[in-house]
Amino acid sequence: MKGLFMFRGFHTSTIQNEIRKLSRLRVVDNSEIGKQAMLEGKPPKCIHIYNKRGFGLIGDRVLVAIKGEKKKGILVGLKQKQSPKVPRFDSNNIVLIDDTGTPLGTRIHVPIPHILRTMMKEKTHSKGADYTKLIAIASRFV
Repeated sequence: MKGLFMFRGFHTSTIQNEIRKLSRLRVVDNSEIGKQAMLEGKPPKCIHIYNKRGFGLIGDRVLVAIKGEKKKGILVGLKQKQSPKVPRFDSNNIVLIDDTGTPLGTRIHVPIPHILRTMMKEKTHSKGADYTKLIAIASRFV
């Protein structure tokens, strides 16, 4: 009976690598609020995902809580297993945007997936948000 309780730190549940509510994210643009939060060691947390699936995939819009404020962002890199030809990242990366789809920063520090170009063009409508600026400030693609 004593042997059953030896491994207290052992978990049998699977690792959740997908973006759900309260997932921690890493800001990869050079916006002021993003830089301050990452330097203080208080990364933003996802509080809502704008889709019907309930979890976030690459290119999805999310609502994050960062430094006591609510900001929107786009997922540009995920740790979870991706479809073929989409790279996996070491962290869950996000680029902060405003309501019109304009990025808050002027540069993206990490390479973003090439498939994001086609995804953002499909999501940009004449009356909706304009995501082409996000692709324009990205310097490297994978």
